Amino acid sequence: MILPTHTPDRAQSAAHIAAAAIALVSAIFVSGCASTNRAPVEDRSGAVRPAIPAASAATSPAVENGSVVKPLPGAENAGKPGYYSVKPGDTLIRVGLENGQNWKDLVRWNNLDNPNIIEVGQVLRVVPPGTDPAAVGTRPVTQAKVEVRPLDAKPPTAAAVPAAPTVAAAAPVTAPAAAPAAREGDDDIAWMWPAAGAVAAPFVEGTSKGVAILGKAGDPVFAAADGRVVYAGSGLRAYGNLVILKHNNTYLTAYAHNQTLLVKEDQTVKRGQRIADMGSSDSDRVQLQFELRKMGKPVDPLKLLPAR
Repeated sequence: MILPTHTPDRAQSAAHIAAAAIALVSAIFVSGCASTNRAPVEDRSGAVRPAIPAASAATSPAVENGSVVKPLPGAENAGKPGYYSVKPGDTLIRVGLENGQNWKDLVRWNNLDNPNIIEVGQVLRVVPPGTDPAAVGTRPVTQAKVEVRPLDAKPPTAAAVPAAPTVAAAAPVTAPAAAPAAREGDDDIAWMWPAAGAVAAPFVEGTSKGVAILGKAGDPVFAAADGRVVYAGSGLRAYGNLVILKHNNTYLTAYAHNQTLLVKEDQTVKRGQRIADMGSSDSDRVQLQFELRKMGKPVDPLKLLPAR
């Protein structure tokens, strides 16, 4: 005898399925409410981007390889008048020379802990605090006062400085009148030649920043005008033993390739004072590389020195 197969009631099966579906939906809803994760923010363009903190990215430190990179000192002043962005190979001495300033002033104006350490991209103040950089940069270039004297005249010397030898023994030896002291920011300076030799290489805009004056090792090198020694040493590559004089807020002069330096930093010197002995340091011949800078910019010394 074959027994009939039992078929469950259809209504009962449908009820079981509905109950299971309701339980599943409830579980999903409860789980979603309990979640603490923030949902992504949908862009109207169709792209999906995660939510970001409210802080501006411009004010946050840069992150590189997982490490926070602090901005370089003075970076906020990059490109502003009166500021200089450090380039590869720069030193404070070079920055001072290129901007017509004493490197020690740069240390003070920029609160540098170690003057031997500056970083590429660091921005330095190169004008005194409180100075209008625009006014400084627009000073007109004027012809400075020059004093004509014979080449064979003996320059005035300080009491402790050896007298300069005359070029021609038969010529009368007359000392030129003392030049008036240079006033701050004044272009009225009486210049004199820093050495007696011939000019072997002229000033060339953008190529040669000064003139090369020939001589023999040990020949005297004189201060071209009254001033103060802002650098004396050999820390600037390609200049050898170098002296830099600051004459006022406008002019600097540089005397390079010396054999011996006879002055020290912060020393006050007079026009015609012997400040070095000519040599060939960092040069392939004995010569004086003489540079004259107006507001840090090289200018042709022959336009300011007296005619020979």
